[in-house]
Amino acid sequence: MSVTAPPGRWPVLRPWLGTAARLGLAAVWLVAGASKVGDLAASGRAVNAYQVMPYDVATVIGAALPFVELALGVLLLVGLATRLVAGVSAALLVVFIAGIASAWARGLAIDCGCFGSGGQLAEGQAPSYLPEILRDLGFLVLAGFLLIWPRTPVSVDGWLAGEPAVEDEDE
Repeated sequence: MSVTAPPGRWPVLRPWLGTAARLGLAAVWLVAGASKVGDLAASGRAVNAYQVMPYDVATVIGAALPFVELALGVLLLVGLATRLVAGVSAALLVVFIAGIASAWARGLAIDCGCFGSGGQLAEGQAPSYLPEILRDLGFLVLAGFLLIWPRTPVSVDGWLAGEPAVEDEDE
């Protein structure tokens, strides 16, 4: 005989927390991508500032990154392929955190370029690596939540599966 805990509020609250996580992470990706898509060369220079890959590779990644971020944001906004998008988001965030930590450890003075042009800081400007890492860790928590509980109310995933707006905990 198995013993189960009484339902409590979690089964009712969890889908709505998931919706908040999904929409919050969507906003992050949409703002990040939109802030860079107008100047792809600057985005490439920001990636190159990390000094972890050849210039040509960094510029291609920098030019592609805003479109990847926008695609992730749109998919999360509508709730399509949420678990997959959360996994890609988590992987990308881990790369971002590692990049910022690497720049910090190597004594580089750069702006992460997360929500804008980024690149080398002007003489006398100090980087803000710890807040950037903590912010990205917070975004990683949102992605992790969606990896575990991807189904949320008002999502294309739920509509395609024919599920009610709020499902049972048996996922």
